[in-house]
Amino acid sequence: MTGAFQRITLRAAQRNEAALLFIVKVTYYIEILSSWCYWTEPTWAALKARYADRVEFQWKIALMNPGDFPVSRAQCDWFYRRSGTITRSPFMLHSGWFEQERNGLYLAPNLVAEAGKDFGHSEDKLRLALSNAAVREGRKIGGLDEAIAVAAQACSLDPVALRKHAESPEVLQRVQASTTEFHGFKISQRPAFLIEDSIGDRAVFSGLTQAAPLVATIDAMLSDAAGYATHAAHFGGPPSS
Repeated sequence: MTGAFQRITLRAAQRNEAALLFIVKVTYYIEILSSWCYWTEPTWAALKARYADRVEFQWKIALMNPGDFPVSRAQCDWFYRRSGTITRSPFMLHSGWFEQERNGLYLAPNLVAEAGKDFGHSEDKLRLALSNAAVREGRKIGGLDEAIAVAAQACSLDPVALRKHAESPEVLQRVQASTTEFHGFKISQRPAFLIEDSIGDRAVFSGLTQAAPLVATIDAMLSDAAGYATHAAHFGGPPSS
């Protein structure tokens, strides 16, 4: 075998291997104001870095019910002290975003995050800007004006266009649909992760913030799905009769 042919064969094998491995998808269900989603962001970033060329990643909004929010700023601070100590955080989250008069209705930041996808921000920058503004800086992004101001500045977007899209029926329908999808798994805790592969395997994690169980599951699915694909490449599909 000549050196040139060896190089061509190796490149072809590498392309085939990459195609076999890109067969797992991870969906991350979030609520912009969820403190536990905030604490999970390092795990999400680590997963995306670890599997950048092998796994498809996406996030979807899963709105919290009004009753899921704290009823007072004092109660919010209590929850923040608990989660901060559990996660060993060197800082405490900021409850300044809380507005008692909203009675747990904080749709605006989630609509703005979802609308941002249609402006080229389906990755994490825009939604993280909203989350940081709320739980780190205490900005009241429950109001559409403040949420738009945060997102537009962070991502250099036209605030008028972003507002118009965030208020559109299309964006609201998408947020409602992904929330319904989340509840369809019979879970209630955010963050949540749906991990699925090309051979029909599915795993759902609700409320976990650490990477280890997610990594173990993704690795197992990559291995199994690649095995199926390799077998199919050698032997084709099953006999029809």
